[in-house]
Amino acid sequence: MQSHQDPSSLSALAQRIKTHASSLGFARAAIVNVDPKEIRNNEAERHLLAWLEQGFHGEMDYMARHGVRRARPAELVPGTLRVIAVRMDYLPQEAGEDWIEQGWNSIADPQRATITRYAHGRDYHKVLRARLQKLAEFIEHEIGPFGYRVFTDSAPVMEIELAQQAGLGWRGKHTLLLSREAGSMFFLGELFVDIPLTVDEAGSEHCGHCTRCIDVCPTQAIVAPYKLDARRCISYLTIELKGSIPIEFRSLIGNRIYGCDDCQLVCPWNKFAQRATVEDFDSRGLDALTLMEVFAWSEEEFLRRTEGSAIRRIGHERWLRNVAVAMGNALASDIPLEDKTEIRTALRARSGDDSELVREHVAWALDCVLTEKN
Repeated sequence: MQSHQDPSSLSALAQRIKTHASSLGFARAAIVNVDPKEIRNNEAERHLLAWLEQGFHGEMDYMARHGVRRARPAELVPGTLRVIAVRMDYLPQEAGEDWIEQGWNSIADPQRATITRYAHGRDYHKVLRARLQKLAEFIEHEIGPFGYRVFTDSAPVMEIELAQQAGLGWRGKHTLLLSREAGSMFFLGELFVDIPLTVDEAGSEHCGHCTRCIDVCPTQAIVAPYKLDARRCISYLTIELKGSIPIEFRSLIGNRIYGCDDCQLVCPWNKFAQRATVEDFDSRGLDALTLMEVFAWSEEEFLRRTEGSAIRRIGHERWLRNVAVAMGNALASDIPLEDKTEIRTALRARSGDDSELVREHVAWALDCVLTEKN
């Protein structure tokens, strides 16, 4: 531990860390105090426990497994005094000024395979983890050995709370972090350290009376401002949920086969979204696919097309489950009759799939409960 350093040297070190973080592709880095000797009011812990008690985490057992340690960084990693929170923008460089309109157009086309924007590039876990490790190595070069641990959406860390307290932004009513300078199109990561670095001021809230994210949510998963019932969220249903998608949500999913961006597309702050400064988040050809195309992928092709992507972690079975639901929704839309015929043929071809999960969702898609308009 480097606690013997004087305040001026710690302040200078904090600035050097932020400067180097910028050179590694992080848009911003900020520091928050998590020293248990200095922290008395843990409001985040109370909100976490209330959220878990309501069962809003669904099947994400890892959210509850570590209990209050999620809100106590120094218990999660003993000796931690500060957390360096970082932001990395992911909107691809090639995204045009009309990227929001393009997002809505994709959702409006029943035959398009709509994938959340963040998953179009390389798996962010790998990108941020590697660069945070380089940041830790820089610090070690500056001061010698010290205690640290890298996190990026991969452990029981309340990253949005930490980022807010560090001053990277504020928690929006959709529960994502918002920034006045970058909207919400970015990833977060953390470096836990045992160095008493100079800290930054917490972020202030700027949502005002706006409720667009709450109003637009297809499944009404944002049950109140700042409160998300993950069990209703399309991102949870298409990514985290391992089993059958509840029938009451299937028609609401539309053509969203991996994640959902509606609450971000509608947010006024995303007119300030920044383009990525690293090539890792460039599109990998996942932004112009049709449901028919991706439903035809074999497991081998699925693995090849999603290599290095966060999408791969749901596996081919859940991928087909999601696409089958979207194809059922396409059958209930106003697409041409000949396209409906092709979709039915494709669905029937998988009606005998080895996976019971796939068979069930294919049967639902073909079932007469879908009221066709043509």
